[in-house]
Amino acid sequence: MAEIEVLGGPVERDAEILTPGALAFVARLHAAFADRRAELLAARAERRERAARDGGLDFLPETREIRASEWRVAQAPPALTDRRVEITGPTERKMAINALNSGARVWLADLEDANTPHWHNVVSGQVNLYDAVRGEIAFTSPQGKRYAVDQRVRPAVIVVRPRGWHLDEKHILFDGKRAVGALVDFGLHFFHNARAALARGAGPYYYLPKMEGHREARLWDDVFTQAQRELGIPRGTVRATVLIETIPAAFEMDEILYELRDHASGLNAGRWDYLFSLIKYFRDAGSRFVLPDRNSVTMTAPFMRAYTELLVKTCHRRGAFAMGGMAAFIPNRRDPEVTARALAKVREDKGREANDGFDGSWVAHPDLVPVCREMFDAVLGHRPNQLDRLREDVSVAAADLLDVASTLGRATAEGLRAAVDVGVRYLVSWLSGNGAAAIHNLMEDAATAEISRSQIWQWAHNGVVLDTGDKVTADLVRTVLADVRASLTDLPQDTVDIAVDLFADVALADDYPDFLTIPAYERI
Repeated sequence: MAEIEVLGGPVERDAEILTPGALAFVARLHAAFADRRAELLAARAERRERAARDGGLDFLPETREIRASEWRVAQAPPALTDRRVEITGPTERKMAINALNSGARVWLADLEDANTPHWHNVVSGQVNLYDAVRGEIAFTSPQGKRYAVDQRVRPAVIVVRPRGWHLDEKHILFDGKRAVGALVDFGLHFFHNARAALARGAGPYYYLPKMEGHREARLWDDVFTQAQRELGIPRGTVRATVLIETIPAAFEMDEILYELRDHASGLNAGRWDYLFSLIKYFRDAGSRFVLPDRNSVTMTAPFMRAYTELLVKTCHRRGAFAMGGMAAFIPNRRDPEVTARALAKVREDKGREANDGFDGSWVAHPDLVPVCREMFDAVLGHRPNQLDRLREDVSVAAADLLDVASTLGRATAEGLRAAVDVGVRYLVSWLSGNGAAAIHNLMEDAATAEISRSQIWQWAHNGVVLDTGDKVTADLVRTVLADVRASLTDLPQDTVDIAVDLFADVALADDYPDFLTIPAYERI
């Protein structure tokens, strides 16, 4: 048995979560799978270097038979047959209650990109999930306002997103080594809540982020199998939806579903992290992979259309749900014009997804649930999904997924400043403990800062010239960064200084950090 050390400080009700049995369960998962996880992370770096050197990716020849043969994932449980609206958000107590009461079919309870992994957040998030699964979650604000589950509303089904494979949990050590963040998040939730969720007509359901291929999906499948066996829960009870939010995963959608086929529920078009991944993967592969301003890259760009249409076709052929991406626009109840623009943008986005064949989609604010539901109701009617829409008209080649050069727009001075401003603002929020930040009327998570700093790195290392005629250099970025720093007088200044230094490090370093959250984690 591993030696278990918990280094984090006290958190309210932590004894209910960090029980000897729960920690031992996570320790056994860690002993069985931590080494494989490390090997797979090392393989990521090797594959990226090959792709950058070769100037592309392709569908795997060794898995051609899986793509060509006929098979389907397990039939969905009743709680997950209708997913037309899903609301995302961190496991903070008040936001959890609002999500459960929102009218959405699913709440993506986010322990990943919308959650800063402060020790308090890691543990209190599990406490809140424990109460939410049992329908006992409540909260009273400092002003005396009480929040509780509305018994008149069908509560959203809880689907938990653990951290990606790349993140450690530094507050728990097994035999002196940091725990794997994904196994901590999954293990604690599954140990405490699998049976309780089943008793209430749902189950242990998960969203799996940041995977880069089918071998990483196989690792998750083995984790699920061991966890179910240890607790005496039938194999296949766990259901997982995989976020296709990395460019290599887009070439392995069939294979990912195949590896998870007894536990698979669907795939999600994680659009913002997908952009980050594409920039990261081909950051040094030449000018044909250089993207214009982030705001110029819409879901109608040819390479993004290829990605989403292939996802729908792949999912429905295999009996899996195709879930649309995040609507980042959020309403402002104090500004009717902002709200009107947000609603129009979301209506357009969700209407396109519904008509493309998606079975549902994400929103980040309760006020957007009716808009998303309206657009999917118009296509679905009384049907729970559109799995029968096979999209046999879609044909996507490797070159289509990599056709960045056809994207309209260009790099601008305004876009550079916006990337610096939003990236730093988000890091201030993240470092302060809030991973879901409303910035300039958009709901942003870690993908925002990742896109911002990766795009700046790419522009600087490819000698991109802005609309003003200025060439993007490290000195120019530092000048913009200083200007942005001086404008952020409304934010806590000590945290702004840390965020500015961190942003400069991850945007300008010669050795590109794979994830900014890794060095950021060492600063909290």
